[in-house]
Order: sequence, then C-alpha cells, then structure tokens
Amino acid sequence: MIQRAKLHFPRVTLRPDPSRTLVRPFEPGYPQGFDAGTTRTQETVDLILSLGEAELTRQLEGVTASLDENHRDVDAMLRRRFDEVADHFDGADRCDDARHRLIGAYFSQEYAYESAALFNPSAVLHPDQSDVSDGEVRFILSLRGIGEGHLSSVTFRTGRWKPGGALVVDDPSSVSMQPIIERADTDDVVRLRYSGSEDLSETVLFPVLPSQRQGIEDLRLVRFDEGEGTLAYHGTYTAFSGAEARSELLTTTDFSTFEMRALTGDASTGKGMALFPRRIDGLFTMLGRQDNKNIWLLESDDILHWAGGAKLIEPRYPWEFVQMGNCGSPIEVDEGWLVLTHGVGTVRNYCIGACLLDKRDPSKLLARTPRPVLAPSPKQRDGYVPNVVYSCGALLAGRHLLLPYAVADSFTAFATTTVDDLLAAME
Repeated sequence: MIQRAKLHFPRVTLRPDPSRTLVRPFEPGYPQGFDAGTTRTQETVDLILSLGEAELTRQLEGVTASLDENHRDVDAMLRRRFDEVADHFDGADRCDDARHRLIGAYFSQEYAYESAALFNPSAVLHPDQSDVSDGEVRFILSLRGIGEGHLSSVTFRTGRWKPGGALVVDDPSSVSMQPIIERADTDDVVRLRYSGSEDLSETVLFPVLPSQRQGIEDLRLVRFDEGEGTLAYHGTYTAFSGAEARSELLTTTDFSTFEMRALTGDASTGKGMALFPRRIDGLFTMLGRQDNKNIWLLESDDILHWAGGAKLIEPRYPWEFVQMGNCGSPIEVDEGWLVLTHGVGTVRNYCIGACLLDKRDPSKLLARTPRPVLAPSPKQRDGYVPNVVYSCGALLAGRHLLLPYAVADSFTAFATTTVDDLLAAME
C-alpha cells in the first residue's frame, strides 16, 4: 500500500535581510543619443579634483563611516575601484591616494543583495567535518538572494544537523566581501577569489559576466567524486543577461576560489540542469529540462558540453500536468538514484515529489510518487510568487534527508524525512 511520505518541519526559517549589502560598480552616464561634449565620468572626476583638502578629508570620513560596519578592507576596495575606472577619464595621473579612494567611492554603489527574497536553496556536506558530535553533519547551504531590480545573486550559510535531533543554521556575518576577479581571455570564463572572507556567509557570488547581467539564479550544488579520493564541488546555475538565459557551471574545492564557465551544446540553453555526483560508465551525467516540460537525461565526456539527450520523466499526475523538473542533483542510495522533483499544476502551484532511477542505468525509471511529498500549505503559500514550494538540492545523512525548500519565492524553510518513507510513498 502506498503511503504518504512523513515529513518533519524544524522551526528554522531564513528570511531576507536588507542590512546585508555589498559594494558594486557604478558609473553615471547620459541618456543614449545625448551629446554633452564630455562624459559624466569626466565631469564627476573634475568636480572631485576641485575639492579642497578639508572637504576631501570630510568626504572620505563620511565614506568610511558609511561602509566600515558592513565591509572589510574598505580602503583597498576603493583603490581597486579607482584602478577599474582610471582609464575612463583624464587626470588619473594627478591623483594622490586620498583622491584615488574618493573617486573609487563615487563610482561605487552599496547594494542590498537579499533585501527582497532569500530562497531556492541547495545543501551539500561541508568539506570540514571536524569537531562535530556523533551522528551530526556540518553542511553548506547556497541560497538565491534578490535585491533591487530583481537582480539575483548567490549567498551562503553554514550549519549543523543531527538526524532526529537539532538543526542549526549559523548566524551570518554582518560583513559581505567583494571578490578579486581574474578574467580569462574569453568572456565565458572567470575566476573569483575571496581571500578576505573570514566566514563563508561573507562570500557573495554577484553577476560579473555579461551573460549574468540580470542575475545568477538557482545554484544546484553537488559534491562530486572525481575518483581516487578527489572531491570537487560543482554547481549548475542559470545565467540571465536580461535578454537570454543559459546554463553555466561553478566549480570550487575550498569555497574560497571559484571558477565560472559557460556550458555549451543545444541542451545548455535550458534551465534546471543538475549534475550526478559521479561519472556513470565513465561519462558525466546530467538531468535537464530543455523543453520546459519534461525531465531529460544527458550524457557527455566533457563536463562543459551537453547536447541531445532523451526524455526521462514526463508529467503523469495532475499536480505535474503543466511542467516537471528536478529539485537538485540525484542522490545515490542503496536502491538507486533518488531524485527530488518539482511539478506544476493548477493555478501554477509548484509541488515537490520524488522518483527513483536505476543505479546502473539511470535511463530506467523505477518508481515515482503519485502525490506530492510537499505542497504549498495555508501557512506557507503567500509571498512574491504565491503557491510555490521549491528546492535546488537536499542533503543525505545515512538514510535521513534534509530538504531545504523555498516558500513563495520569498524565504527558506526546512523539512526532514527518510529514504524509506520516500520509497514507501512511490508506485
């Protein structure tokens, strides 16, 4: 007899916090087609250079008072911003260090990156499992933050979970760090170094490539077994330029240095790609949703190139008639590959379900839940986008599952269950 999956709900929620800010580049300009004879950048710098020493000092003190509370190494950050814009105006060679910093401040903007929403989480085991109690695991949580202009970025939290016991998400730092950006010869690759971050919550992945101009959306992290004891963390995400969306890959081994690379191939234009946590028969394997309706299975000998594929799971039940997709990377259990799914039904309700794929041949669908495992409830339905529960990846500890999930594209909550309960809810 098919049972309903039993879920428990720890009383932990993560909500948007407008006090968490980062400093992003800013440069004023005239409207397109308006010719003033000079640039607003040049005009602004000329005004700064006209300041007397007393006023210069007063302005710098104001900048420091404004930024020191939420940012570290403010002077170095402002000097870097000066270096980025120095070739945009005449007179850079006449500037001393104080004017370097003040010009850097005028061409910067403080941005509240999670002021509107904090949602679509994924969870992975932390690389450091020292000093945890028996049965407890330390984890990393990635979250999508949205700020002014519906601009998306990725932020992180850490925490500890003991199945059957407490769930603790660490309080975030009040500081957010800008990365050192190392660009390759192509616009499709960038390396970000966060050497100044003292806590992972200080690290924010903010759009840096043209493809990401309007946001980095829905990171699906996976702890990937490279073989021979080597582990890496990969994460697929949607890069949105404001006009086009494409899938890109984030890679790190230490959550201090990250590499962003574009995915290629006809399947990479879809959203919701999720990488299996190891190669299968020597090939990288991915779930995708390139037709915006069904879940597809993809294989490749190149982690950056994804083409073709075959339909794996199609809508069958009323709660998924409109659309299906994965809720993160497949999870390897004794019985096969456990995949959390999302389905879209009436009134564009998003619900979470699950299915099981064959371990040796994941193109074989063994079972799936005929009813949602988790659906919007009267107490968790209202928000920026009503009637949505959604996840980008769950965490397995033994036979227990921690499911972080988004509510109404607004905030993040948590549920726990077991592999056995999920399998009992399948047919």
